[in-house]
Amino acid sequence: MIAVDTSVWVAALRAARSPEAVALGALLDADEVALPVPVRIEILSGASSRDRVALRKALSALPVIYPTDATWTLIDQWVDRAGESHQRFGVGDLLIGALAREAGALVWSLDADFDRMSRLGLVDLYEP
Repeated sequence: MIAVDTSVWVAALRAARSPEAVALGALLDADEVALPVPVRIEILSGASSRDRVALRKALSALPVIYPTDATWTLIDQWVDRAGESHQRFGVGDLLIGALAREAGALVWSLDADFDRMSRLGLVDLYEP
């Protein structure tokens, strides 16, 4: 399973023939995509009113990963671990990473923060 970050969705939605769009399409066809709830919210909140209904319908076909109390506990542990390495991450990225970790999913992102998270052993990355 691949937890696809907002950065990849935006790149794919902006250019239908981009490498991200082609790779994402293949993952969607193979039912390999999971949607962390913060990514779903970011995608929908960035869409125009005209596109939001169709986009919501398309995204509804994907499994959505929601946080639990354990997710927040994991994030709290990661904050300490990152701080010990003089690293800081935004709550959105930490939430996406923790949701992916709990689901046993790889993270696909164009955001360099996830590369740093991977170097700390917090997430495993997908590279198409």
